[in-house]
Amino acid sequence: MQPNQFLVDYYTNTCDEDKRLISQRGSVEFLTTMRYIDKYIKPGDHVIEIGAATGRYSHALARQGYVVDAIELIEHNIQIFRQNTQPDEMVTITQGNAMNLSDFSDNKYDITLLLGPMYHLYNKEDKLRALSEAIRVTKRGGIIFVAYVISDGCILDEGFSRGNINISNYIEQDLIDPTTFTVKSNEAELFELVRKEHIDDLMSKFRVARLHYVASDGYTMIMREAVDAMDKATFELYLKYHFATCEREDMLGITSHAIDIFRK
Repeated sequence: MQPNQFLVDYYTNTCDEDKRLISQRGSVEFLTTMRYIDKYIKPGDHVIEIGAATGRYSHALARQGYVVDAIELIEHNIQIFRQNTQPDEMVTITQGNAMNLSDFSDNKYDITLLLGPMYHLYNKEDKLRALSEAIRVTKRGGIIFVAYVISDGCILDEGFSRGNINISNYIEQDLIDPTTFTVKSNEAELFELVRKEHIDDLMSKFRVARLHYVASDGYTMIMREAVDAMDKATFELYLKYHFATCEREDMLGITSHAIDIFRK
């Protein structure tokens, strides 16, 4: 399956994906995700990253000595991934689609990362197919990390705090429900925005055990300028606060990104 042109244009001409997680605000999501990966990964584990983008996670893990197989859909991202690969990394990159991993065998990987594809799948059938493929290639007892874009954090950040989304116009287009503020997405809007209840519904179809549901950047993007302006000591204290609260049930909904972590 070929990527839609909206997605190709976004990652080629608009989004600098390679730098997105490097800024102080972007590093909160990266450091949180790595913190949970480090909690479960073991020496000798074989890792697959599905939707690896330019390889921030794949390269980080390969440089720690893990064997990583990466799959990415967008050719532009693959080119940067290869440019960033160091000679001693045990990492491969293959062009492919998260909904069809037929080139990869069942029960092969100890750690499976699905950290981008769910951002761009707009119907339940496609989402279930991507989840099913990620679970299939994972060993029994292996750990799967799935990332989502969360609607309420984005509405508060982009919609109200930053004023970059005309909420009324989106309501008129039937993309935001005027009563519940549930978001509908499509390929032209690029990102599929969901809530935890939608993720719970997807996961109810699989016999897996959830280990963690994490607000991976919490309030960070809503206060992005303040986070970027923090000195080192204040930012370290902010990270400590974030790590202490990112699984608190009363704070899970207000985040731009979330990670669902479960065991096969």
